[in-house]
Amino acid sequence: MGNPEFAIPTLKAIQKSNHDLVAVVSNPPKPMGRGKSLSLTPVGEYAKQNRFYLLEPASLNSKELNDELKNLKPDIFVVVAFRILPKSLIELPTYGSINLHASLLPKYRGAGPIQWALINGEKKTGVTIFQIRPKVDTGEILMQKEIPIKESDNMLSLGSRLCEYGSKMIIDTLDLVQKNPNIKGEKQNPLKATQAPKISKEMTIINWELSCYKIHNWVRGLSPYPGMVTTYDKKRLIIFKTKIVERDNLSPGMIFIKSRESLYVGTGKGVLEIFELQIEGKKKMQIKDFLRGSNMISGEFLGQ
Repeated sequence: MGNPEFAIPTLKAIQKSNHDLVAVVSNPPKPMGRGKSLSLTPVGEYAKQNRFYLLEPASLNSKELNDELKNLKPDIFVVVAFRILPKSLIELPTYGSINLHASLLPKYRGAGPIQWALINGEKKTGVTIFQIRPKVDTGEILMQKEIPIKESDNMLSLGSRLCEYGSKMIIDTLDLVQKNPNIKGEKQNPLKATQAPKISKEMTIINWELSCYKIHNWVRGLSPYPGMVTTYDKKRLIIFKTKIVERDNLSPGMIFIKSRESLYVGTGKGVLEIFELQIEGKKKMQIKDFLRGSNMISGEFLGQ
């Protein structure tokens, strides 16, 4: 069970393993683009291409879905970036349901563990495979691996690495459950739990009064999607890549342009160099290309 690209490495790993993949469950297609044509989830698309038995339920509580899954007589459900399962589905398979979560649980429970690890400037994160329980991300840990975060990582690069590690760990976990069906996981310590809530639109707006370190980490955490947002010349400007610069002589939001090739912006503490951005109505650009076609000058301010 899964929806985004993050879930596909696990699907591929199960496909190549000695375990029998009896069905794939993903969200139903939804209207996308100007034409509002129906678009499958990445997992749904992959399942169709590989001719897997695909279920796309609008509701996880429907009797039809419950009956259909029961008829498949599943041993176990593998869940990666899907939806919150009702208790009736969690307990339907013989050996219950397991989930791949991109953090070292109980740290960063919730929808955005990769984003928040980067936003908070963590030096390490990891992958956890756990037994699903009705309360989200609280089940017993079956397997866990710590993974270092690189200074160059953003949400895409870190997420890609985590999902590759996780896909291998899912197969190891399935092998483990097959050999020892009564295996008991390690209980999570609720006192060590932290949250990783879904990113809201308001959170993407840059406050240039914050330090360069904080803004830089927010950019990393939300790149390439949705990106951190500011304004210039009354237009929306999305910033995707920055670097911390050891200088402190620009006011928060003030622009400094060097040789029409480099763009620096002041913050509450320190300066950021911007490498990749997108102005409203244009495509994503490297900074040199943006400055060539822009009237932006030093001394102007972003976010005003």
